[in-house]
Amino acid sequence: MNFTYAVLGGGRQGTAAAYDMARFGDARKVLIADVDLRAAEASARRVNALLNTSIASAVELDVTDEAKLESFLADVDSFLSAVPYWFNPAITKVAIRSRACMCDLGGKTDLVLEQLKLDEAARQAGIAIIPDCGQVPGMGTSLMVRAMSLLDRADHVYMWDGGNMQHPEPPFNYRCTFNIAGLTNEYYGEAVFLRNGKVTMVPTFQREDYEDAVEFPPPIGTMEAFVAGGGTSTAPWTFAGKVQTFQNKTLRWKGHFEQWKAVIDMGLLDLEPVTINGREVVPRDVLHACVEPKIRAGEGDRDFVILRIKAIGEKDGEPAESLIEVIDYYDDETGFTAMERTTGWDGAIVAIMNARGQTPRGVHPVETGVPAALFVEEMKKRGFSLTEKVTGQVPRITL
Repeated sequence: MNFTYAVLGGGRQGTAAAYDMARFGDARKVLIADVDLRAAEASARRVNALLNTSIASAVELDVTDEAKLESFLADVDSFLSAVPYWFNPAITKVAIRSRACMCDLGGKTDLVLEQLKLDEAARQAGIAIIPDCGQVPGMGTSLMVRAMSLLDRADHVYMWDGGNMQHPEPPFNYRCTFNIAGLTNEYYGEAVFLRNGKVTMVPTFQREDYEDAVEFPPPIGTMEAFVAGGGTSTAPWTFAGKVQTFQNKTLRWKGHFEQWKAVIDMGLLDLEPVTINGREVVPRDVLHACVEPKIRAGEGDRDFVILRIKAIGEKDGEPAESLIEVIDYYDDETGFTAMERTTGWDGAIVAIMNARGQTPRGVHPVETGVPAALFVEEMKKRGFSLTEKVTGQVPRITL
């Protein structure tokens, strides 16, 4: 069966998703919609050139025009929203009216909780909607569920994840491959974890949770890890009382933590306006304007993404742990960055599952809506280097 797919947003992640849908999704056509027609056209050209086809086409569309969005989605089987996260609740309602399956790249847990309230309406419409299908949350969530499933009982589940440049450069030893608003949203506030079986709000960038030496095989070596927000999405509520620990930490090159902690401590990520020369300005807006051009990843910048998941519990009546690791690099053949592959392709995989009826109808979070074993199979089809291991040696637990 051939499906009609759509991607809202013709940027980096949206283009990667459209490519994946066209290549792996039994696609009849892939529509790439953007408020900037030139961006949509450039995205469609790239997809078609990479696959030597004409399957992708561009559409000019403002997602805030709900009547036009509903008309656009009327003939779409499944789509990915790759626009900024604050548009997703309204898009979800339009998807239900249009009876088009939906997933999105998410980015804000509070908004995901709003989307989940529409479960019954989506179920009655006969469609599947799964929010927060990016790299983390998204791919990382599915791999955490997979790690849990490799044991008979999982008590503690940990993830270390991050996208970084292969060769760190100042400032911050970091380049941003997505909108800086997504980065600062993760860095400011609190993360939602399970600790001692209970949902726990953990402040970002606190020294008590900082790890100064997380080791990886060459050529990577030593990285640092710290708490950032948003990575677990709704999973702590889903698994509350079922596992004792569920958490993730962000991986960066050494030095990143101290520099950003200073920025945060100075109040430069605050959202409360301050008055300067008689004018009110939001500190975070100023930081975005000043910093984003300096840390924006350029064309051809080589990056890599790590996802390391460890689940500790029991297997065959004995203490055991499962370990899943993905290390993905910039792809010279297609020009897609590792972040585009692990983010855009994750969204595409879920959109394809939605179209094929492999996900439950209604609105579900990733941890209950995406079949983890099938997800791993789909990752392997795409050439991701993924290893799984179960051992009986259980190390000391460190929160």
